[in-house]
Amino acid sequence: MVWLLAVWPPPVWWRAHTPRCTAMMRLRSDCQTASRSTRYVSLQEVAPVLQRMVVIGEDSRFHTHSGVDVDEIRDAAGVDPGAGVWATARALWLHRDRVRGASTITQQLAKNLYLSPSRSALRKFKEAMTALRLELALPKDRILELYLNTAEWGPGIWGVEAASQSYFGVPAARLTADQAAALAATLPFPRTSNPVFQPSRMEARQQLILARFYGRDVTIPPVEEDTLTIPPITVPEVPPVIDSLLKDTILDTLRDTTRDTTRMRRDSLRDSTKKDSTKRDSTSRPI
Repeated sequence: MVWLLAVWPPPVWWRAHTPRCTAMMRLRSDCQTASRSTRYVSLQEVAPVLQRMVVIGEDSRFHTHSGVDVDEIRDAAGVDPGAGVWATARALWLHRDRVRGASTITQQLAKNLYLSPSRSALRKFKEAMTALRLELALPKDRILELYLNTAEWGPGIWGVEAASQSYFGVPAARLTADQAAALAATLPFPRTSNPVFQPSRMEARQQLILARFYGRDVTIPPVEEDTLTIPPITVPEVPPVIDSLLKDTILDTLRDTTRDTTRMRRDSLRDSTKKDSTKRDSTSRPI
């Protein structure tokens, strides 16, 4: 309880401030490096289709719950709605692995800002209580905006704008439906499967998200990121366009190099010819 009351900055702080470095950033990578490569964007700068895909894939009742989706937790644990307190508690404990994947977007934001990927019961309690406080302090759109900008989308890739530019080379405002679904499908396991590294697992979830988006009644299973660690992804950068002056300089250098090479070959051939002529004269001279 002391930790919950003393958490800093308090959730109300995020009404008017943007996070430069989160608890998850400090755990995953160097904060200075992460903040330098992350560009915070407002919700208006994120394609509406991506916002919808993330809600579909991560938290379908995001706009109706109060930070903790009790119905989702019950569904994940297989608890009957009419079950008593002790029966519910027992079922939740027995099926706690399934319950771990039932975190809401608000809970994931609480983890990103303040906590760690630990799977202990104490951490989940802190996460749930902090999520409730975030819901009391912030509107839903602000929570979604903070989540999109603080989520990890791949090793060393923080925020939706960095993910969109790294994987597809376009700003987050110009993502297509397929690209948005791919990013949303990456969120549960960004370090073990994404559009660049082992995309097969991501693609299976992408198809489910697209099917739900287009109105099909499919179930998207709740999952939580694997503990597998992989090397950081190196996304190739697009080479800059060479200006005309630099281009002319390179062409002149190539011409000079070619000219020098031709001259050296001509001189070598001339020397070889002279040697052959001298050798013939010496062999034909009478002894």
